[in-house]
Amino acid sequence: MPFPRSSGILLHPTCFPSRFGVGDLGLEAYKFIDFLRDSYQQYWQVLPLGPTGYGNSPYASYSAMAGNYLLISPEKLQEQGLLAEEDFANLPEFDHSQVDYDRVIPIKLGLLKTACKNFQTQATPLQQTEFAGFCSSKAYWLDDYALFMALKDAHDGTSWHTWETELVKREPTALEDAKQKLAAEIFYYKFVQFEFFRQWSELKTYANMSGIQIIGDIPIYVAQDSADVWAHPDIFCLDEETMQPALMAGVPPDYFSATGQLWGNPVYNWEELQKQNFQWWLGRFEAMLDYIDVIRIDHFRGFEAFWAVPQGEETAINGEWVTAPGEELFDAIKQSLGKLPVLAEDLGIITPEVEALRDKYEFPGMKVLHFAFGSDPGNPFLPFNYGRNFVVYTGTHDNDTTVGWFNTANDYEKQNLLMYLGCVSPEGIHWDLIRLALSSVANQAIMPLQDILGLGTEARMNYPSTAEGNWQWRYQSGALLPELGDRLKNLTKLYGRAPQGK
Repeated sequence: MPFPRSSGILLHPTCFPSRFGVGDLGLEAYKFIDFLRDSYQQYWQVLPLGPTGYGNSPYASYSAMAGNYLLISPEKLQEQGLLAEEDFANLPEFDHSQVDYDRVIPIKLGLLKTACKNFQTQATPLQQTEFAGFCSSKAYWLDDYALFMALKDAHDGTSWHTWETELVKREPTALEDAKQKLAAEIFYYKFVQFEFFRQWSELKTYANMSGIQIIGDIPIYVAQDSADVWAHPDIFCLDEETMQPALMAGVPPDYFSATGQLWGNPVYNWEELQKQNFQWWLGRFEAMLDYIDVIRIDHFRGFEAFWAVPQGEETAINGEWVTAPGEELFDAIKQSLGKLPVLAEDLGIITPEVEALRDKYEFPGMKVLHFAFGSDPGNPFLPFNYGRNFVVYTGTHDNDTTVGWFNTANDYEKQNLLMYLGCVSPEGIHWDLIRLALSSVANQAIMPLQDILGLGTEARMNYPSTAEGNWQWRYQSGALLPELGDRLKNLTKLYGRAPQGK
């Protein structure tokens, strides 16, 4: 569906300042919402919010529907009486500009387990009722997730396909036995989800009341080592003996990579999903809409056709395109949930069939300014080639910051950009591209916070195809200066993207 002319900022919650080493849903998150409101922004875009596994990537989660416990604010738990100030007495001094996950995770886990024990002994009747209601309403994914994580802990974090055969095959007797033995651990994982959704719902309510809608991200694929694949192996292409992916997801070789990208996720068994009337996908969209307002579908082209690579391949070269039932899926979603607020990440190898699928449902596509200046006037990322039903980004979480990109761009790109701009403003190249995005005809414009702050490559969020060293950047408290908000507000208003009445 087309969206009104507007703009917003891309920032993952792990990037917030916090004394606990990683951004959370505490006071600084509310200050960020205030910054968005005061600068006339109407959208806050986040990366996937699920619990992360190896590499700490939001795109490799243990669940497509659960929330990331790292984002829970210990100070909010303290306000509830579930933690006390003495629980924070021995906090180490964390780096304020980077997340050190190896140090943060054990500290955060210890605090959450303390809070869980206090909840079990101190929860009021109202809190107990709210917890029971949450567990009941989310049971369609929460029960499998909590059991999966408890079993994973009991198996020292190993992947589920290596567990005992009766657990891998989900034999009812084995599952019931595990539920009895791991009852305390299962309760803990349900409690953590309860607290995440409680804190997130409060923040989302504050954002919505401030005129801010939240754009969330659905990665098309889920991780092999996840509650989703373990609980629903029939809807994925798995080897029946090893329960490893029989067909792996990725993208074929292109200009940027001679061997393509082999992601390793199992692709979907779309035939089985259709037989089930896409119930898992319907549940996934329903779960997303519990805590966001607009859904960005990552790798949208995979709903028209996907690149499938056989088991055992080490690169993505020897794959093939397989048609997917995107129309049937989106028709089922529309019939069940209504017309959805969806954005389509349509970057990469896009065919007329993919564009037709996107346009049939009026999903806005994406434009990225960093891709605009490396070729000729026919480049679809140049602003004069846009249609209105698009979202324009200066860059995304997978790009360098605008300052970093410009500093490393080749002479041809720099010359094209400077000719397009006519001149460089005194504020710097990042404000030039922000102005270019805001002035375009695209209905929505989104800028990473790093570009608002004018930061270089040191603030880059992700290097695609690199397993470690990503998702670490944080900004420091006090960085959201009023003069930055005023500059953004004035440009937003100048280019007709301010909220009505502003």
